Amino acid sequence: MRRITLAAVLLFSLSVLGACGSSTGDRAISGAGIGAGVGALGGLLVGAPLEGALIGGAVGAGTGALTDEDQINLGRPVWR
Repeated sequence: MRRITLAAVLLFSLSVLGACGSSTGDRAISGAGIGAGVGALGGLLVGAPLEGALIGGAVGAGTGALTDEDQINLGRPVWR
């Protein structure tokens, strides 16, 4: 049951980790933040929130850096 929950959380996190911002750096930073949050929640379900946050942050940063503004646009980042 935990593996199904973990898989569902990871799949959901991959779908929302598009990040926001107009530059590659903005999308990588916001993707890392979103990924770390989702990863920590997913990791909490299986007893490893730190590892989940690290993995989620890395996946989110990579997803944010590999997308462009035309593919996914969630608006201006909060820090701008």
